Amino acid sequence: MTARSYTFTHAIARKPGAGIVDGLRAVDTGAPDLQRFLQDHAHYVSLLASTGAAVSVLEPLDDYPDSVFVEDAALCLPECAIAMRPGAPSRIGEAAVMAPVLSEFYNDVVSIAGPGFIDGGDILVTEREILVGRSARTDAAGITELAQVTSNWNYKVREVTTPAGVLHFKTDCSLMDEETVLATRRLSDTGCFDGYRVINTADGEDAAANAIRFNELVLMPAGFPHTAEKLSAAGYDVHEVGNTEAAKLDGGMSCLSLRFSPLD
Repeated sequence: MTARSYTFTHAIARKPGAGIVDGLRAVDTGAPDLQRFLQDHAHYVSLLASTGAAVSVLEPLDDYPDSVFVEDAALCLPECAIAMRPGAPSRIGEAAVMAPVLSEFYNDVVSIAGPGFIDGGDILVTEREILVGRSARTDAAGITELAQVTSNWNYKVREVTTPAGVLHFKTDCSLMDEETVLATRRLSDTGCFDGYRVINTADGEDAAANAIRFNELVLMPAGFPHTAEKLSAAGYDVHEVGNTEAAKLDGGMSCLSLRFSPLD
């Protein structure tokens, strides 16, 4: 049986545009270099496409400086696409823009109506459940509404806690296979992954935790050799992607795409 949590036929990405200089960031480490970001983004997209998936690359939306991080705007399950309600006021409109794009692939596109908020970056879908981290961008009401929506397809939503000072739940974790999660020790020590096999990022390499398993590949940010070695030793086909510019905006591998296999 195909693992639905990391086997995909489609992906959606959005090119970074000149507006990224106005993107949100927890700590200002300088403006992203657009040309370097474009090069890294093209490499990322080429790796997704190399698996045989159909990758749609959308044009920049300079009215929404953070819109290159398409994952926060939606959750794509086999049965439906769900437009999120991002917790940052400047990003709420991104979900409305993404909904008609998703309707090209899904017959069923629904939206989180509120009053709660929820970002896709706080959602980790595994084979057995949907884990959602409470964070500065995702609140209890948003999680409750997501649970109500996904219950139509018998999904189990489990609320967990994002570590203090961490932007999104998936900043600190990613799914590697049906039973395995890559995570920082500060997150795995909370016990939220009890029952899963956990590979911890190497000491000093917490920023490597936001990777993606996409079909047979694992894409992870470049510059974390000890974590890359751990993953390779565990049998994964690891590909490193430059992430210096996305990281200036608190972005990573999962943020840059929506990954899905619609049943329609």
